Amino acid sequence: MTPERKARLLQVLHRRQPNLTVVMENVQDPHNISAVMRSCDAVGIQDIYILNTRIPRHPKFGFKSSSSAQKWLTVHQYDDPETCFRDLRTRYDRILTTHLSSDAIGLYDIDFTGSIALVFGNEHTGVSEEIRAMADGNFIIPQMGIIQSLNISVACAVSIYEAYRQKHKAGQYNQPSLSADQANQLLTEWGFKETDLEE
Repeated sequence: MTPERKARLLQVLHRRQPNLTVVMENVQDPHNISAVMRSCDAVGIQDIYILNTRIPRHPKFGFKSSSSAQKWLTVHQYDDPETCFRDLRTRYDRILTTHLSSDAIGLYDIDFTGSIALVFGNEHTGVSEEIRAMADGNFIIPQMGIIQSLNISVACAVSIYEAYRQKHKAGQYNQPSLSADQANQLLTEWGFKETDLEE
């Protein structure tokens, strides 16, 4: 591994945010999933969750849309909502779904400096009632137009970049959040040898 490559990877790991994640429920288009992956990598999200209860697991995702971002992310796939949420609860303090409801809070009212998971739903039907019931609440992205919805990849990008803004302002990208063991494990998963890590 070149010194430049090593420095780049360590810089990326230094800025990973393990207290922020995205969950996609029954998202059909693999290109949408891949576009979400690319945005997640861009803001330092390492773990993402894919829950498929109505459609089969995706064998692969749109390579061009993700620009191979999936290689650098940890993707958790589930077909059982309870198992998925049980695992989410062990890692995140709050789970919010995108849903237009009377009790939904605005995106810019969410405190993203804490530990939070955001759930995005199917392209046509949104987040299911079952998943909304399991979450801690709903949020909406403010919109001024007639059509009160955004493509899932756009909605996700808008949302997690607000998270980025808040976390950056709070200085959460200035110090590593991953432990040394977690960082080394990721480097190993990315295909680098122990000798590379010790250079």
